[in-house]
Amino acid sequence: MKYDRIDSKLFIKNRKNFMQKMKPKSLAVFNSNDVYPIGADSTMPFQQNRDIFYLSGVDQEESILVLFPDAPEEKHREILFLTETNEHIAVWEGAKLTKEDALEVSGIKTVYWMKDFEKIFFEVMTQCDTVYFNTNEHYRANHATETRDDRFIKWCKEKYPAHQVAKANPILQRLRSVKDPIELDLMQKACDITEKAFRRTLKFVKPGVWEYEIEAEYYHEMIRNRSRGFAYTPIIASGNNANVLHYIENRHQCKDGDLILLDTGAEYANYSSDLSRTIPVSGRYSDRQKQVYNSVNKVKKEATKMLVPGTMWKEYHVEVGKMMTSELLELGLLDKADVQNEDPDWPAYKKYFMHGTSHHIGLDTHDYGILTEPMQANQVFTVEPGIYLPDEGFGIRLEDDVVIQEKGEPFNLMRNIPIEIEEIEDIMNS
Repeated sequence: MKYDRIDSKLFIKNRKNFMQKMKPKSLAVFNSNDVYPIGADSTMPFQQNRDIFYLSGVDQEESILVLFPDAPEEKHREILFLTETNEHIAVWEGAKLTKEDALEVSGIKTVYWMKDFEKIFFEVMTQCDTVYFNTNEHYRANHATETRDDRFIKWCKEKYPAHQVAKANPILQRLRSVKDPIELDLMQKACDITEKAFRRTLKFVKPGVWEYEIEAEYYHEMIRNRSRGFAYTPIIASGNNANVLHYIENRHQCKDGDLILLDTGAEYANYSSDLSRTIPVSGRYSDRQKQVYNSVNKVKKEATKMLVPGTMWKEYHVEVGKMMTSELLELGLLDKADVQNEDPDWPAYKKYFMHGTSHHIGLDTHDYGILTEPMQANQVFTVEPGIYLPDEGFGIRLEDDVVIQEKGEPFNLMRNIPIEIEEIEDIMNS
């Protein structure tokens, strides 16, 4: 891996917290992701299942973690199963984790090779009553592909039909949403890499460049700073492309007078950053662009102040909608009649700002977190209002990642990334 090794005390703590939430005489099983094929002998670059990574730090394929806090034998309270490395694998693919490496990475003392899984698993299953399965219950989840966890659940239910089953996901949703200081440091690193890439881009952009060239500048800077690259598919949307919320083609030329909406964040050690900025191709905003930009920035600043412990996600978005409505009235995009006659289920402001303002971020860009529960200290949220004007040929979105504090306003992990009009113009024209 490109990133520096993470202190295993993070994963030791994460496992301890998870096991404290488990039922008596239960075990939990977590599988790595598959290596997904493309065609012929080609595969997609491997990315680890975030749950097994969160609990073990193991960042390699064909791995299984078993947690069994009430195991009669102490050595079976935490077990890792890994594919046995050998000289052939080392020559062709690079060395995989040895048992000693796995202990250093995870803090788990009991490591078996995968060939022993069924034998050891049978032993521990005879000693437990309940098995926790790992399912993806994120509110945005929509996957057609069967995962290793999915296949394991089918196999386990068939082989051990008399066991009770439980869900690991509600425990993980709560645990993963509140970040440890080590995690916050990793997220800060991801944001710092994003800052370097954005500043590089400000110096690069000029009329005539292509969106994909900007993407390449970002990628170059991310890779040279030990990131794997983008935390999500980047949006480099010039002109009216910004009004397509998930525009990812990045194939058009940037014209003088246009704005470019950049939704681009680096990952580091599997942790995400998520940045949005909107910059002028020419290095100068027009008066109208400044008007709209300042309105978006104002809403962003006011919305950020609301991210404090106890805030409810749904109520927060209602209040942000009121802020945006006020700005749209000032800009002449709405009038009082629009607001008075609005549909409560689709308020008038949604014509110009149709997406949510904030989401959890962490190991996933849209991270785990239960939206019906109050916000807590050390949860990390994006703040990303926008105004989209297809009739005027531009859209503006501004976004930072912030950490909720015990008291006061959130801490902005992107506080050093230029956002004010004057600073962006100065850098672009220096």
